Amino acid sequence: MPTSDAVRGRMSRQRARDTGVEVALRKALHALGLRYRVHRKPLPGVRREVDVVFGRARVAVFVDGCFWHGCPEHATWPRNNAEFWRAKIEANRTRDRDTDRRFAESGWAVVRVWEHEDPAVAAERVREVVARRR
Repeated sequence: MPTSDAVRGRMSRQRARDTGVEVALRKALHALGLRYRVHRKPLPGVRREVDVVFGRARVAVFVDGCFWHGCPEHATWPRNNAEFWRAKIEANRTRDRDTDRRFAESGWAVVRVWEHEDPAVAAERVREVVARRR
């Protein structure tokens, strides 16, 4: 079944950056005294934008939406246009694994934060990784 105009419109309005979850995480990181860059592509030749970047420590933080990245706890599989959405979400997961591999091969640590995580807890996890790499 094709996607309805209402669903297509709703999906097209989903923010790709500066989402509420990203902003909450950045505020929590800032409150911990961490300074960072946002929405950067730190690896030359790799078209992957990182949500939060700690350049000197070489830590890349990605904030993943439960729907778009197939969260093991909260992923939902739409019934309408199911084949399309399953292929889309699985392609996102495959790309995420490829991104993690490419960054690791280049000496970066990747931290993935799910949108359902408590921003303060996630920020503490990020702080620990950054501190170990400084």
